[in-house]
Amino acid sequence: MKDTLLSPAELESAILTHLTYTLGKDADHASLYDWRMALSYALRDRIVGPWFEATRKTYGQDRKRVYYLSLEFLIGRLLEDAAINLGLREAAETALARHGVDFRALVEDEPDAALGNGGLGRLAACFMESMATLGVPAHGYGIRYEHGLFRQRFEGGRQVETPEDWLVQRHAWEFERPEVAYEIGFKGHVEHDGERARWLPGESVIATAYDTPIVGWQGKWANTLRLWSARPTTLFDLERFNAGDYTAAAEPEALARTISRVLYPDDTTPRGKELRLKQEFFMTSAALQDILRRFMTNHDDPRRLASHVAIQMNDTHPAIAGPELMRLLMDHHGVAFAEAVEIAQAVLGYTNHTLLPEALERWSTWLMGETLPRHMEIIERIDSWHRRTWPNRPHRVGIVRQNEVHMGDLAFVMSHKVNGVSALHTELVKETVFADLNRLHPDRIVNQTNGVTPRRWMRLANPGLSRLVTDTIGTGWEADLDRLRELEPHIEDAGFRDAFAAAKRHNKVQLSNWIAGETGIAVDPDAVFDVQIKRIHEYKRQLMNILQTVGLWHRMRAKPGAGWVPRVKIFGGKSAPGYAVAKEIVHFINDVATTINADPVTRDLLKVVYPANYNVSMAEKLIPATDLSEQISTAGKEASGTGNMKFALNGALTIGTLDGANVEIREQVGAENFFLFGLTAEEVVARRRDVEHARHAIEACQELQDVLQLIAEGRFSPDAPERYHGMLHRLWNHDYFLVTSDYAAYVAAQDQVDEAWRDPDRWTRMAALNTARMGYFSSDRTIRGYMADIWSVEPAL
Repeated sequence: MKDTLLSPAELESAILTHLTYTLGKDADHASLYDWRMALSYALRDRIVGPWFEATRKTYGQDRKRVYYLSLEFLIGRLLEDAAINLGLREAAETALARHGVDFRALVEDEPDAALGNGGLGRLAACFMESMATLGVPAHGYGIRYEHGLFRQRFEGGRQVETPEDWLVQRHAWEFERPEVAYEIGFKGHVEHDGERARWLPGESVIATAYDTPIVGWQGKWANTLRLWSARPTTLFDLERFNAGDYTAAAEPEALARTISRVLYPDDTTPRGKELRLKQEFFMTSAALQDILRRFMTNHDDPRRLASHVAIQMNDTHPAIAGPELMRLLMDHHGVAFAEAVEIAQAVLGYTNHTLLPEALERWSTWLMGETLPRHMEIIERIDSWHRRTWPNRPHRVGIVRQNEVHMGDLAFVMSHKVNGVSALHTELVKETVFADLNRLHPDRIVNQTNGVTPRRWMRLANPGLSRLVTDTIGTGWEADLDRLRELEPHIEDAGFRDAFAAAKRHNKVQLSNWIAGETGIAVDPDAVFDVQIKRIHEYKRQLMNILQTVGLWHRMRAKPGAGWVPRVKIFGGKSAPGYAVAKEIVHFINDVATTINADPVTRDLLKVVYPANYNVSMAEKLIPATDLSEQISTAGKEASGTGNMKFALNGALTIGTLDGANVEIREQVGAENFFLFGLTAEEVVARRRDVEHARHAIEACQELQDVLQLIAEGRFSPDAPERYHGMLHRLWNHDYFLVTSDYAAYVAAQDQVDEAWRDPDRWTRMAALNTARMGYFSSDRTIRGYMADIWSVEPAL
């Protein structure tokens, strides 16, 4: 790559060219937006070369491609990521400085692409970057959401959802492909002629493509993220418009755009469910039509598809891929049913991300039959075929049962490999959600523990620590993260530990300044920054965290001079709009924050911060500055997690349960460098057998009783003392996620955190060992596992 690097002067010239000829501005009158777009276009120009070359090489060598289907791609900002992977970050900073433009201000001006919600989408983004780094020919397929999930704000402590507006400005990184368009049908009826069927949709939209090149480390290879936008088949009804019915004239466009407007529309209503199913089919059908079109361009026999195509379904959202691929093969290419099943299974893989039965999607047979009538026929035929082929299949097993289509079972049956995303999760998948299917297909489930890209989550997010690593072990660790082990001997050097601690404190000062600007809350960078950032859900137990915060505050108020370790509790995350319990937790965290932050007795000892609208860019600020990473889900519920990996990589210590990838992180970093607490997955199951487990746990813990009493009295909701009585009722009488049972152990572990913090040298040593031992959790390693165990592909580099 070094031979092709631009000098600062050459990059400056490219920026000015785009400023003049693409944006129509001169340097003296250009806004920050203009400079950002000009730099983005200049960097994009440098990506197009390896992008085209990768495409030519893949076609020329007739290589097998990977197609990653995901309803989310949480790519975040792309400008600095591209600059770093191209080796042009310093050149960009220098080129802009010559015109008085601050590179950091320019980066902060870029909107986050609103294409995801949480870990699922961020994993997909990491995987795309790692596949490009490793030279794996690949396409990602998703939806180009106009408004994303939603923009979160707080009113009186309550979450309020407003539309994301990331596409109000031009998206510099994408190429519109109007020539790549596919008709996507819904509803209608099916006509049969012997073995052949013809689906006549009653509705249809057009899927149009937008391509974003994803460049890997050192700019050697780039792959395509293709996002679909919905357009009407009939753009405008001129006759209605001329008759004065203006709203009806635009109705086709409005209905089509609904499909690609919002990620995860509220599905608590029948119309919401229909929209969700249409979205999933829209993305999947467009992707499969595109894949088959590309394959048939150079090949004439769809029976050879598996030799050139590997399709990975990221969760159950694209699970309709099995029936849709079979429909295309049977109805459009004349492939017989049995062969179509075999072809589909050979190309499809399914990644399971959940042990929550309610998260394994189910659609009513009525909705599926009404919305996708041909697919309902195929699904029922697949189910019958599977039952005949495995006559010992238990009666309780079935893709179609109790008037519902079970998409997890469909994805399992139609895939040649099903993978979990951590060692514990994979074993639990075998033992719980897919226990019966695993007994029928004992070699189908494999493990691929998740990972994160170190280019984004260390090199970009934590430049101070990255410089220290490079100065200590040399260059190249970004593409070989196992080399972080070379840091271990240096951790015994007091000078290295001082430098490590200084990098962390610098990040904490920067975050403190950002928090003050965003929230008006002043926090002490010398306090423990205790952070929990993830979507709000009962099993992730933000509730336990904030209850412990109340307990700590109560103890501090009783003895303010007792030598407390100062804490800053930081929360981040969104609740699904229709998830009332999670939204109540959001409100409670904000109510507690209002009370604690205003308390003159404890304000120098404890602060609670909850910045609104958590996203990738906020994570890039929070993670490098974190001292304590909260990974406290109920054991047996978190599939893996990737935030836990990002925190530990950046030198945060983990307080957590034996859940998801926490188990493997603890194995790698050492039990002595991890604050473990809580019931195991087996103990969770046993504890739930006691119908009064919550009451027994509360009665055994005086501090928890005191905390719940404060809430019951309305201490945190004086305007409505009864506001959280429903939450208290659930804690006393139900508590499915065992907040009360794990509370005392959690408090004890937090006390161990304080003890370790009081010895700064011990803490720094533990933190540095976390960074040094996290090489295993690179997404490069994960992708190599998929390549070998699931996709059967070789890198092209």
